[in-house]
Order: sequence, then C-alpha cells, then structure tokens
Amino acid sequence: MEKISHDGKLIALIIYAEDSFPGVTFFTPPEFTQQLGFMKHPAGHRIAPHTHNDVKREVVRTQEVLVIRKGRVKILLFTDDRKFLCDRILEAGGVILLASGGHGIDIIKDAEIIEVKQGPYVNEMVDKARFEWPEKI
Repeated sequence: MEKISHDGKLIALIIYAEDSFPGVTFFTPPEFTQQLGFMKHPAGHRIAPHTHNDVKREVVRTQEVLVIRKGRVKILLFTDDRKFLCDRILEAGGVILLASGGHGIDIIKDAEIIEVKQGPYVNEMVDKARFEWPEKI
C-alpha cells in the first residue's frame, strides 16, 4: 500500500494487486468523503447483516476510486495547481483512491477499469476542470 502526498495533503492512496491485510483495514481518515478499506477473512467468517442509516453529508470535492480489473495503466498525479507530481503503474487487481489534486490515465495494455465516486453527477462543465497533458512524462 502506498500513500502519495504533496504539501501534507494526500493526493492518492494505492493498494497494489499483491497487497493483503488481515481482518478489516480502513486506509482513509474519517473525514474523507470516500472511505477505502480492505477486508480479508477466512472461509466461515460472517459479517452481520446490516443497513446504513440516512446521514446527510456535505461533499465539497469529488474523490474517486479506480479498480483495475484487466490490463495495465499508468496513473499520472498532479498537485492542486496542476503541476505534475509523479506516476504509478497499476495492473489488474490494483486499486487507487484519488483524494485530491489532479490525475490522468495512460492505457498501456487494453484495460477494464471500475470507477466509483460520489454523485449525483452535475455535468462535465461543473464537475471537472480539464487541463493539458505535460509535454514530458
């Protein structure tokens, strides 16, 4: 598992395909609008049936989780002011929480990616601010 930060702010959290943690492990702080955790239990373990209560929450920034189901991708990470920070390669089974800053994705090998983020989606002009790819990556 890797946490990538800039100026004390979490930009991304990566769970690599080979990572494994016993029991229930949550990697995000309670104040995040996306909570990312990992569960590993032996056969026969039970998680009690439950529902989630209606709780009004305020979401200021969209955080998203990408699950790489197939292929190989390069995730480019940027600071809040759109400066290139670093990149990471993820393969099938890898997961990344994009917590802040910006990001871009280069598909290296045909990929299937599951994306999870908060809704409702307003529209392209409100929800996203696109910017140019860096010249040298």
